[in-house]
Amino acid sequence: MGFSYRIDDQQGLYFITATVTQWVDVFSRREYADIIIDSLKYCQQEKGLLKYGWVIMSNHLHMIAACTGDNELSDTLRDFKKYTASKVVEAIANNKHESRKNWLLWLLKPHEDITFWQPGNHPEHIHSRLFYEQKLKYIHDNPFRAGICDREEAYIYSSARDFYGMKGLLDLSYYY
Repeated sequence: MGFSYRIDDQQGLYFITATVTQWVDVFSRREYADIIIDSLKYCQQEKGLLKYGWVIMSNHLHMIAACTGDNELSDTLRDFKKYTASKVVEAIANNKHESRKNWLLWLLKPHEDITFWQPGNHPEHIHSRLFYEQKLKYIHDNPFRAGICDREEAYIYSSARDFYGMKGLLDLSYYY
């Protein structure tokens, strides 16, 4: 990971991208996306993770996030990725209805080690209101641009719903 993409301020606000190895479309199945949701909820409750915007796409996720108190964003993201990697791979292995099981396990767990997430988080420090708004718009437009939905607020795996007066799957903090 280069010097321009690192978390220097552990309590700062960052645009984060986490990508599945080989851009594999794992989160096209709800049961795997729900593991991500549950883990993000845990990180919010137990690790001080603040979410300002987020989306889970079929093979990656974006979020605008920070951590509070003594919690460090780098540590929280590391723990989140390690936990979700093992849980999603375990869910794939135990899913008797997964038609892609052998192929997915071959890609994501080629040996004993799990290689679920690509290295790094591509963090971009949110340095202004304008930059925040650009990244939030990018996050919310992502499912629409991908043809997954016809309106950004219709996609349940996104914070866009919260900005349209609906309750989303995760609690949000708001940038002022």
